[in-house]
Amino acid sequence: MTTTTGGHAAPNWSGIPEPEDDGACQHLQGTQFPSLSLPSTSGKPIDISTLPGLTILFIYPRTGAPGENIPAEWDAIPGARGCTPQACSFRDASQEFADLGVERILGCSTQDTKYQMELKERIHLPYELLSDEKLELARAAKLPTHEWKGKTLIKRMAMAVESGKIVKVWYPVFPPDQSAAQVLGWLKTGRK
Repeated sequence: MTTTTGGHAAPNWSGIPEPEDDGACQHLQGTQFPSLSLPSTSGKPIDISTLPGLTILFIYPRTGAPGENIPAEWDAIPGARGCTPQACSFRDASQEFADLGVERILGCSTQDTKYQMELKERIHLPYELLSDEKLELARAAKLPTHEWKGKTLIKRMAMAVESGKIVKVWYPVFPPDQSAAQVLGWLKTGRK
């Protein structure tokens, strides 16, 4: 069931298990972002560790394809459901992020760039998506993962990276469609 807010259908998260903070991201804040280039939907690899200014990176397990039937087993995984609403939350707030001094927003999953390009075009994302298909970032940063149908997926999170340093981490993220609002709240309160 969905409700309508401001003309948009909003997901109803009741019945979806909320993820618990298992401490899997405690080691990240205050560290240097790993130096590696990931394929992006821009067609050029991006190395977040070399980017100047403030970057907001949100990471999600996977998005469903158009017409894909998402099984109940996926919904039963705490924190798995809601990747497209999370991406849309950053899309809808992209101007507000820019107004608050964010240089760029980036999304990342383990899906390949071709798959991500379809999503970017379909839901009109104004930012690039990065592919960690080879799990290079997941391994280098020791990000929390889970298995799904023989694939390793990164658990949902967001982080602020300032000139190569991870200055804030949001993990776990729930509900997913509030991910951008959580980050905006941090920016609006002087990064506290």
